[in-house]
Parts: sequence; structure tokens; C-alpha cells
Amino acid sequence: MQNAPKILIISSDTGGGHRSAATAIVEGANRFWNSDLKAVRVLKGIEDSHKLTMRLVNIYNWMLRNRQHWMKYLYWTVNTIRPEKRSFIHKRCLAYFIEAFEKWCPHIVVSVHPLTQHIIANALKQVGLDKTVPIVTVVTDPCYGFWKGWACDDVTLYLVANDDARQQLIDYGVPSHKIKISGMPVHPKFHAANEKDAQAARKAFGLNPDKFTVFLNSGFVGGGNISNIFRELVRGELDVQAIFLAGKNEDLRREAEEIAKTASFPVKVIGYSDEIEKLMQSANVMISKLGGLTTFEALACRLPIIGDATTPPMPQEVGTVELIKRRGAGIMLNKSSDIVPMIQNLISDKIKYELMCEATMGLAMPNATQFIIKEIAALLPSSVSAEKEIVIA
Repeated sequence: MQNAPKILIISSDTGGGHRSAATAIVEGANRFWNSDLKAVRVLKGIEDSHKLTMRLVNIYNWMLRNRQHWMKYLYWTVNTIRPEKRSFIHKRCLAYFIEAFEKWCPHIVVSVHPLTQHIIANALKQVGLDKTVPIVTVVTDPCYGFWKGWACDDVTLYLVANDDARQQLIDYGVPSHKIKISGMPVHPKFHAANEKDAQAARKAFGLNPDKFTVFLNSGFVGGGNISNIFRELVRGELDVQAIFLAGKNEDLRREAEEIAKTASFPVKVIGYSDEIEKLMQSANVMISKLGGLTTFEALACRLPIIGDATTPPMPQEVGTVELIKRRGAGIMLNKSSDIVPMIQNLISDKIKYELMCEATMGLAMPNATQFIIKEIAALLPSSVSAEKEIVIA
């Protein structure tokens, strides 16, 4: 392993998108590098670096679960105070990063979180690796209006979803030559399923393989207004079946199970799952808030979206809402009570539904994760062997 590439990915479980991005990059390295001679490790750099930042992560996830309408205030506070730059935070967290870099001696550090760039750069300087170890930042917010923390002078290369994200970085002061458009880091397991595979997926969940299937996705932490939407949905006399994903929220799972008992159609309630792609591939439509990774995973599966706008979207997700509406890949649910007629309309208006399915095809960049791995590999020092050139299919 002396000349094997060592990649260290810094992530965090603030929501589920950053974890999903890190997992996609790990899988991309395993799938597209075509060599066992590599070492890729993921660290939860925010919550594991200090008990204070662990507490902040817990507060963030509590707000996601219980007070999503407060997120606009948190967004403003973080973008104003800029904690990722503060010596108060660095003094408490720097030792963790220094120890990690000295232990793992990475050839490249990859960030998938907006609050880690500055402390990564500081730690690399402290151990004398800032001139030899590149920082690659894979931005997991796809549209204009994201966190200022993504922008850092010390990042070597930015990989972003589209022109919109590229322009936001430029407006934050990042030189354009440091930015490449890669698409979103979506795990390769997220892909369109043919009807036979979709039927098999439904059957695996104990559902009718031929019935219109609604997937209610409450996200990684399980929150927002999704339970109220579900309650309204089961009141409808609909010729459908539903899957409810509660994420890591056991209270929500139990609540959903009670609600499901009142439904006139079959409902499958699931807690946390590592098989989101199978849930998406079994569905005809997904109801969810429009988080960046979740949205693009659904688009990769060619799954139309009903965006939960009953709670105002977080500021960094507003651009995604506008993108989905503008391109016709989804419709927005502004009142929970509208969900039954909205679903009924999708079932009865087959042309409208097919147009939504077609609209998903132009939004997700094919081979994005493969391109990301190729760009990371291109920054490896000449003394490190990547074994085999990565060719984009």
C-alpha cells in the first residue's frame, strides 16, 4: 500500500445529504478505480471533533426534525457569524483534524460539508501538508443561495452541480478556474428502474406490484410536516398504496404506524433504511422536502416529486425548489389538504404524469460520481499510483 492513493473524506451527519455524498464518493472510488490498491476513509469531522460541535450538530438535527421553520434564522446566523472561520471553534476542534492527518497521511482531503473547508486548511498548515495535499470540495447544495462556508481560498478544486452553483461560488469570491461542473455526487445505485424491476421492488416490500405507489420520504432525521401530509393522504379514497419512511425518528415511525391503521389502502411504514434507491425505484411519485441530494437521487431514478412546501424551504434549498418547478419535474404542495386531489390528478392525467417523468431526465448529470472520482484522481501526486486511468463511459 506504499504507493496506494489515500483519500480522506470529511463529512457530517447534519441531515442526510452530506453522508449520502460521502458514501457515493466511496462507492465511486471502489467501482471506478478498478484497483484494490487504495484507501478511502470517511470522518464525521464536525460532531467527532469536539463535544461542543457535537452539541451543535444535535441542535441542527433537532431543528430539522421539529422546527424546520426556524432554519432561515439559523442560516442567517451562520452566514453572519461565520463559525467555520472563528478561532473559538478552531481552538477546540483543530487537534482532532491534526491527529487525523498525522495518523492517515492522506494524499487528498475531500470535503462534502460547508463548515469544514477552513479548519481542514488550518490543520494541513499546522502539520506542514498544505503545499502537498490538495483540498477538493464537492458542493452538495446544487443551486444558488447556499452557505457562505463553502467558499474558502485554500480549496484546490471545487466540484459543483451546475452553472448556478458555479456562479454562487464566483460571487462568494472563488476564482472561476478552481471550479468544475461535475453534477451531484449521487451513488451509482440510484438509477431508473424498468417496469419489471419496479414491480419486483414493490413486491419485496409486500405491496401490489401493479398499483400506483406513493413514497413519503421524511428524510434522514425524520421531520418536517410529513406526518400531517400523511394524515391527509390516508383520508382519501385513492386507488394507491403508500410507503412511509420515518428515518431515524422512532416517535415519527410509531405515529405513522398509528396513522396507517386508518388508511383505506395498503401502507408500508419503514424506519431508517440504507435502501432508499429501492424505495424510490418502487414508487411512482415521491413526497419530500427538496434537499439537494435527496432531490437528485430521485431525479436519477426518474422519479417525479411532490415537494413539501407546507413549511417554507430552507434558504439553501430555495433554488432547488425553483429548478424543479421551472423544469416540470415536480409540483409543490403548499397545503397538506391538497395532497389527495394532487395524487388523484397524477393518476387520472397520464399525459401530465408522463411529462413529469420525462422532465426528470434532463436534470441529473449522467456519470457525475465517475467524473468526480476522475477529478480527484487527477490531483494525486505523481509518486502515487492510481493503477488505472479512469475513463468516463
